[in-house]
Amino acid sequence: MKSPDSDTLALGPVSLNSRLIVGTGRYPTLEIMQACHRVAETQMVTVALRRIEVRDSNRSASLVDHVDTTNITLLPNTAGCAFAADALRLARIAAAMGNTHLKIEVTGDVQTLLPDPIETLKAVELIKADPASKHLYLMVYTSDDPVMARRLADAGAECIMPAASPIGSGRGVANEANLTILLTMMRGRLPVIVDAGIGTPSHAARAMELGADAVLLNTAIAKAKDPVLMAAAMRDAVKAGRAGFLAGAIPAKLYATASSPQ
Repeated sequence: MKSPDSDTLALGPVSLNSRLIVGTGRYPTLEIMQACHRVAETQMVTVALRRIEVRDSNRSASLVDHVDTTNITLLPNTAGCAFAADALRLARIAAAMGNTHLKIEVTGDVQTLLPDPIETLKAVELIKADPASKHLYLMVYTSDDPVMARRLADAGAECIMPAASPIGSGRGVANEANLTILLTMMRGRLPVIVDAGIGTPSHAARAMELGADAVLLNTAIAKAKDPVLMAAAMRDAVKAGRAGFLAGAIPAKLYATASSPQ
């Protein structure tokens, strides 16, 4: 039986011992962000590529300077893009900066922040056909549509990142049926990281119990009353959910089954 303590997640050129990926936005201070990263035991942190500044010895420390890149892999993302061409431009920048991974985000609606499935698929196709950026390990933010997940995989995505519910909503897994189908379809083919909408530790645990390979969240920690304590809670919830999935839960039944022998 696989132990969750030795259960690593391979994402292209890196292997993660932690299955909790966090972000860098909306924290009260950069120092609190650093503390949350440390307590969460995360080994991958996402940041909008537009927020990554070119290093300059004459300027003060930037956001990225507060990320421990000796232990954490930086996952730049294309937040703010509305079209595939925008994502391709940022992918070329990410590659030129020496990044190995890129999270594709192409937003289709500014109010709901839902991904545009057509432009997202085009973005993956364009990047994988582009000599300058095709080597990037593409982690693609998408909806919980299983068919779209399969099309993204066919186009060259290396990791599928379905939203549990809208970004920052804190609603948790809104559609377990769709997510379960998607996870079943992708199992053994590509890693699936549930991304967006997680609000509580129980939400994170549930996503992992369903079979997600990891969870990515940000607002749930950054905007908690005690961000550092919430980081610890999310760390433990992801571990517990993963262990529960590996252990194999009993099937739910309508009626009772006696636990004592006859």
